[in-house]
Amino acid sequence: MSAGRRAVCLLSGGVDSSTALAVARRDDFECYALTIDYGQRHRVEVEAAARVAQALGAARHLVVRVDLRAIGGSALTGELAVPKSRAAAEIGPGIPVTYVPARNTVFLACALAWAETLGAEDIFIGVNALDYSGYPDCRPEYICAFEQMAKLATKAGVEGRLEIRVHTPLIHLTKAEIVRLAHELGLDLGLTWSCYDPDPARRPCGECDSCLLRKKGFREAGLTDPLEYVT
Repeated sequence: MSAGRRAVCLLSGGVDSSTALAVARRDDFECYALTIDYGQRHRVEVEAAARVAQALGAARHLVVRVDLRAIGGSALTGELAVPKSRAAAEIGPGIPVTYVPARNTVFLACALAWAETLGAEDIFIGVNALDYSGYPDCRPEYICAFEQMAKLATKAGVEGRLEIRVHTPLIHLTKAEIVRLAHELGLDLGLTWSCYDPDPARRPCGECDSCLLRKKGFREAGLTDPLEYVT
C-alpha cells in the first residue's frame, strides 16, 4: 500500500463494509479503518470489524463510541422487535424498523473529521443501492449531497487543502456480486458479521433481513457461507 494515499474506511464488520475496505486496499490506499460503536444490539459486529481490519492490514483501526440508544427510534438501538422471516418482496419496499435515524450521516461525519485530521481526501463506505433494504442513506443522491456538504463543512475544504471524495465501490452491485468480489479479493468472509439479532451463544439468527440478504447473496454467487446460523 502507498503511504501517500490515505483513506478512511468505514468498517462495520459486515460483508459490504469489509469488501469496501478490501477494494481500498486493492487500489493502493493506506487504509484507516473506522468503526462506530453506536449501541447496536448486534455489538458482536464490532469484534468482527477488528478481525477484518487486522486481516486486511489496516494502518490503524479506530473504534468511536456514539451511543444512539439515547435517541432510539430503531429496532437496532431500542426495544422494537427485529423483523424475521420476511419474503424478498417485503424487504425491498419501504423503510424498515431496523433503520437507525441518520446513522450514515453520523458515520460519515466521524469519518470526515478523522480524514481532515489525517490529511486524507478519500473516504470509503460500503453502501449499496440495490440490496439496501429501503435505507434512504444508502442512495447515490445522498452520497453526492454529503460530498458537497463536506466541501463547506471543513476548515481544510474551505481553505482548498482537501477535496473530499466519498467512494462507494459497491453502490450498484447486487449482494451476489459483492460476495463474488470479496471472494476474488481474497477476503475471508468467515471473519464478517451480518446478523441483527444473534442468539445468546452469539450465533446469527438466519431469519432477520440482513441474514436473509446475506444468505441470498451467497446462494446466488454459488459460494458457501462460512457462518453457522441458528436456522
